Amino acid sequence: MNLEDKIRVIEDFPKEGISFKDITTLLQDKEALKYTIDEFVKYLKDKEIDVVVGPEARGFLFGVPVAYALEAGFVPVRKKGKLPYETISAKYDLEYGSDELEIHSDAIKPGQRVAVIDDLLATGGTIDSVTKLVEQAGGKVAAVGFVIELTDLNGREKLLNYDIKSLVKYNI
Repeated sequence: MNLEDKIRVIEDFPKEGISFKDITTLLQDKEALKYTIDEFVKYLKDKEIDVVVGPEARGFLFGVPVAYALEAGFVPVRKKGKLPYETISAKYDLEYGSDELEIHSDAIKPGQRVAVIDDLLATGGTIDSVTKLVEQAGGKVAAVGFVIELTDLNGREKLLNYDIKSLVKYNI
């Protein structure tokens, strides 16, 4: 299946010059959604994954069904202040300023093999922070998967030490 055909592209959103890749059309298509989850599961099935980690919010959409299919746990990564228990955090830079992500301090056990799943790899700042959180908690990042990769933004360069799979690649 060509997933690119299932992703709506909206020009000049959220601002002029941006070509937004809208995955809601992929999520609405039952065959495309099943195919996407199945592709991640095929990629991860021999990697002995204990836990799937997904950053909010769209990482949740793909990470939970992948975790279920792998019979693994799921750990949400949230923005600072959104989790109710003790957390560990990692900061990352944005175009203008910075942000901070957190996981529960007991979410990943030392030595657990972790897959990180998200919808989009752009500049790599968010996922770089997520991998740092996993490692800070004592986990080993065994794989990183994305529905979409925007290759011109070179996010993969921040993740050179990881096994990465992107289902769709765009030159923007």
